[in-house]
Order: sequence, then C-alpha cells, then structure tokens
Amino acid sequence: MEKKVVLVVMDGVGKSTTGLGDAVTQANTPTLDKLLAECPHTYIKAHGTAVGLPSDEDMGNSEVGHNALGCGQVYSQGAKLVEEAIESGAIFSSAAWKELAANCVKNASAMHFIGLLSDGNVHSNIHHLIALIAGAKREGIKTVRVHVLLDGRDVPATSALVYVDMLEDAMKRLNDASFDARIASGGGRMKITMDRYFADWDMVKRGFDTHVYGEGRQFASATEAIGTFRTENPGVIDQDLPAFVIAENGKPVGAMHDGDSVVLFNFRGDRAIELSMAFDDADFKGFDRGDMPKVLYAGMLEYDGDLHLPKRFLVEPPKIEHTLTEFLVGKGVNEYAVSETQKFGHVTYFWNGNRSEKFSDKLETWQEIPSDKVTFDQRPWMKSAEVTDAVIAAVKSGEYGFIRCNYPNGDMVGHTGNLDATIIGVEAVDLGLARLLPVVKEAGYALVVTADHGNADEMLEKNKKGVVSVRTAHSLNPVPFIVYNADCEIADGEFGLSNVAATVAKLMGYSPDPHWNAAIIK
Repeated sequence: MEKKVVLVVMDGVGKSTTGLGDAVTQANTPTLDKLLAECPHTYIKAHGTAVGLPSDEDMGNSEVGHNALGCGQVYSQGAKLVEEAIESGAIFSSAAWKELAANCVKNASAMHFIGLLSDGNVHSNIHHLIALIAGAKREGIKTVRVHVLLDGRDVPATSALVYVDMLEDAMKRLNDASFDARIASGGGRMKITMDRYFADWDMVKRGFDTHVYGEGRQFASATEAIGTFRTENPGVIDQDLPAFVIAENGKPVGAMHDGDSVVLFNFRGDRAIELSMAFDDADFKGFDRGDMPKVLYAGMLEYDGDLHLPKRFLVEPPKIEHTLTEFLVGKGVNEYAVSETQKFGHVTYFWNGNRSEKFSDKLETWQEIPSDKVTFDQRPWMKSAEVTDAVIAAVKSGEYGFIRCNYPNGDMVGHTGNLDATIIGVEAVDLGLARLLPVVKEAGYALVVTADHGNADEMLEKNKKGVVSVRTAHSLNPVPFIVYNADCEIADGEFGLSNVAATVAKLMGYSPDPHWNAAIIK
C-alpha cells in the first residue's frame, strides 16, 4: 500500500460496556454504522497503562491520548511521573521545590497551592497535594494556603464535598501550634482559572483575582460556599460553581503577599499554561494583573517545553521522541492538522510530543477554527461542519500526504452532562464523516477513524446503592479503530492508541519506526 491518509479523531467516542447513558448508541449514526459493518475494524485501549497512566483504573484523556497517537509509544505520563517523584522523594530535592521552600522559611511567608481538587488523575490528584502540604511542614514552613478548583468533570458531577472533606481532614492532622494549613479560595474549573488555548482570558483573570487578591464573595469555609451555591442554583454541578473566598472578620485568609511562594499542583499542561504565564511573564498582556505581589511561582511540571513555561517546575516531564510527524517530515511528506480551538492543541502540540513548534514550517500546515464561546450543550454541533470543510479542502488540494483532524463534540458536549445535546453532538460528527467518505474515495486516500478516549458512551453511572446519576467524566471503555478505502486486514492481538502511528506509516507504504509499537493491520 502507498496511500495518502486522512486520520479522524472522534474525541470522546468510545464503545459502551454498560449501556448507561450511551449517547453513541442512542445517536443516529448511519455513517459510523456503515463503516463498522463493512470495513476492517477493531476496538483499541485508550486508558490506563495503554497511555502511560499508573493503572487501568485511570481514565484516559485527550492529552495523553494524542501523545500516544502521535508518537507510537507509551511514556510515563502526568500522574505516574508525579507519583514516582513523590515516592522517591525526588520532588522534594528538586531545585524548584528547594528554592520555593527556602523562600518561605527566609521570609516567614506562606506557601500557596493552586489546583484541581479531585482524584481524577487527569489534571491532578488530591493525594499529590496532601503530600506537598506535608512536605512544606517538613521544610519548616509555617503557613500553607490552598486555592481549590472544583472538578465534577473527571469525577462525579457533584462530588466536591468529598474532596473538600478529605483535604480538611488531612490538614487537621498536620496542623499544630507551629503549622497552619487552610483552604483560602476556590471555584468551579469551568468558571475560573483553568481556561486553555487562550479562549477566555476573563476566566483566568477571575481566578487570578480570587487566588492572589482574595477578591470575591466571602464565606467562612469551602463547605459553606458550596452548600450556598447549590441552594441558590439547584442542579448546578461542581465545574460551574462560582468563585469564593474564605474570610475571617471580613478579611481573606489567603491573599498573596510579597515573599510568598506559589505552586500550581496540576500536572496536565493545557489548562495550566495561561495561569503560568500570568505569574511568570514580565511583559504579560493577557489581562491587567494589578499591583501583583512579588512571589516565586512553580508548576508541577514544565507545561510547555518549547516556551519553557513555567520557569520553575517540580517534576521533569517525559522527553517524547520519534514522533510520527518527525518520521514523516524525514520522508518529505506534507502534513495538515486541523481542529477547532478546543482541540487544536491536541492535533498539534500534544500530537507532536508536547512541542509548540513545528518540526518543519515547510512541511507542516496547522489550521485552527475558533470555537464558539458558549456552553457546548447550547451548540452541540460545535464547529464540526467547518472542520469537515477544511479537511475536504485539504484532500481536494492534493498537497498533503497525511491529514489529521479532531472532532471535539463527543468529549466537550459529553462533559456538560446533557445526554440529549451529546446525542446531537455525536450525530454532527457522523454527518461530517458522511461528507468525507466520497471525497476521500474519489481522491484515493485511506481514511482511519478512531478516538482518543471514551466519554459520550457512558454519561450515566450507578453507585453501589443502585442510584443512577449523571456522569461527566471520561469512560474506561475502548474506542473504535476503522480503516476505510484500503485493502488491509486487522492483525491478531490487543492494541492501544500507541499502535496507530505504525498503522498510518504502513498504510502509506513505509516501514514503521522501530521505536514504535506494532501496527494494527497485517
């Protein structure tokens, strides 16, 4: 085979094993049904150890998924890297940790921790935070303040109090006459701080002002804040809760001051970059930071290796080498990558092994289609039509040997918890595929259809008591892998996302890089 290849990532579209809230099956998907009925296909693993996470109880996500798709190998990722560094003690001997800790001891100042409060293991893990707080006490730091971002996305939708209680209990055990750790501020992850791809600087500013200056609605505790918001807005889920500030006698307990240290304990990069820029960049222009206190800032990881952001970080990231893009650039292949803003970084930065820069400005073309700034259940079709238009134009141009795109609908709409809207989102992706098939066929391309993880396939969950509730997190389900318009057979064996790179190379007539995992086709 010497085919040009189009690869489609149906973000968040897995194969349900429970049937609970399965928007993929409930959707009208004649094109996907046709492909599964007529084309070589299988289902591949997209979570846990298959994408470098600690265990198969860990959900995959778009970042590690696109890393695996783009590099053809499995690297230790986020949570696993941090766990290894904590277990070995390396995190506490890192230059960044030592500098920040010494700064607090010298100035008798506070160490602040900002991050997502859950054990979802996608952006963060509460156990990492607790280990860092204990480490701060061992260093002789006397004051710790925690700024909690509430999840409800990678964990059950209204589970915030579980994690608040867990953190409060851990700090209570650590607190004594010489050590004071408290929650200082917080809010839902989709309301403050954790924007990505520069889509909404106002969201970052709301979080910045809340965490740094203690500006916002005041409460006596995080528990009181969450309870009040839920009473005022019945049905609201954790990710959408407003910002809050913990105060005593009308004054915030955790506003930042000159000489403080700040750690962003999230390990995933996409939603950490903008806040890191706000703390690190001397010529920052994202928003007015006001009279910002002079603090030392570090991230859990280096969130962008090319921009060296942040300047200080606690754990070295994986050095990803031998990517598919690098391989194809070496063969002189023109490549094209497109998605809308929400997943543009996934088909570029994460696909290329956490690189902001192209391997070749001449051979790589990237196109970003701006996402709508509305909640995704309001427009569940998102920009699927525009992404499809762009892929069709790229195919018809005849310029590109490898084209890749991401349809974010199954993931981004799935995260809202709105089953009806997610069904529409899945149907919009299917319509995009319907438009692609004849164009791909006529141009002689092979089409590979897969996903980076599940989400839309499992939007309800049942607890141990048999109560069914909304699920907004990713699933642990396998994802489809389909080859259209190519004479091939699926090989024997079990496969994961890291087997896709070799498959693409084989379809294109190349011998796969020996560093990669085996191809899925014979």
